[in-house]
Amino acid sequence: MAKIIRAELSMVDLAPKVRRTDAIQSFVSQETPILRLTDADGAVGTGYSYTIGTGGPAVIALLRDTLLPRLIGREAEEIEAIWRDLLFATHATAVGAITSLALATVDTALWDLRCRRANLPLWRMAGGAKDSVAVYSTEGGWLHIDTEALVEDALRMKEAGFAGSKIKIGRPHLSEDGARLGAVRAAVGDAFHIFTDANQGFSLHQALMRADMLADHGIGWFEEPLPADDIGAHAQLASRSRVPIAVGESLYSVSQFKDYLTRDAASIIQVDVARIGGITPWLKVAHLAEAHNVSVCPHFLMELHVSLVTAVPNGWMLEYIPQLDAITGSRLDLREGRAHAPMTPGLGIDWDWDAITARRVEGSHVTIDHST
Repeated sequence: MAKIIRAELSMVDLAPKVRRTDAIQSFVSQETPILRLTDADGAVGTGYSYTIGTGGPAVIALLRDTLLPRLIGREAEEIEAIWRDLLFATHATAVGAITSLALATVDTALWDLRCRRANLPLWRMAGGAKDSVAVYSTEGGWLHIDTEALVEDALRMKEAGFAGSKIKIGRPHLSEDGARLGAVRAAVGDAFHIFTDANQGFSLHQALMRADMLADHGIGWFEEPLPADDIGAHAQLASRSRVPIAVGESLYSVSQFKDYLTRDAASIIQVDVARIGGITPWLKVAHLAEAHNVSVCPHFLMELHVSLVTAVPNGWMLEYIPQLDAITGSRLDLREGRAHAPMTPGLGIDWDWDAITARRVEGSHVTIDHST
């Protein structure tokens, strides 16, 4: 083992390649904190997280002022102890998005460092259940996209070997959502998955009204139908819906997932490594879901999640939304519609440091070491 001697933090703001809209928001930017940790042997690990347009400066401030000073001098391999200590140091702001995103930035860097020191790819270090996973696309299913374009994109994904496509729902009347889904189903046939995502946009009665319509179109899951903190309403919906209920991107602790699983309020778990606080708690959620015989299909962050969803036996699908193309040299290894886990040591992400420096948000760069 070796102690952490240096932490270098910055943030870049990545504009989405396409317009992204859903039932409650538009994605205008993607603030991405990036952290490099160096240990006493000279090994370096890089981690990151993200926000959708807001909150990035708050994550940077929490890292800079509270978390990173506590890392210097710690044994880098003691990841569980570090995660717990940092959580306690921020207990007044946990559980919540800002704290989880900051913890994830640190935790992913520590796992990258661990894997690089061991000369192992993350998917093997974290479990090594399989080396590839089925992929579905979200990028062509945003709420503003017209029906003809939805159909064209789904057909392209099917031709490329993807297992399915996801379509945002939440038009003013359920008949509009139904017409869009019906057109896609008629075009792609029954053997292609269509998933839907409401982004917490419905009340319970609105979700119940849509559940039968979704089932009639053979929809694979009904994602975030309700506000994520309303577990009781999700349990009611899940007990009455013929379509599986998917949740996870807006949950921020292992305990929140435990409550959903023990109440049978969801049957697809979409745990997000950034929003749960890193790889350490992500794996706990995945194994908790496995104990309940529930599949894991993580939200976003495909460049990192490909290694996690292949590490666990209950990883089912990977969401295809390119995030890091502008600041990395690596790309998702897609072959015949399946994503293959990176074989290089670490997270499997080849960072382009010149591009990161050029895109760095002013005032976000900080270095902390023994002399700070």
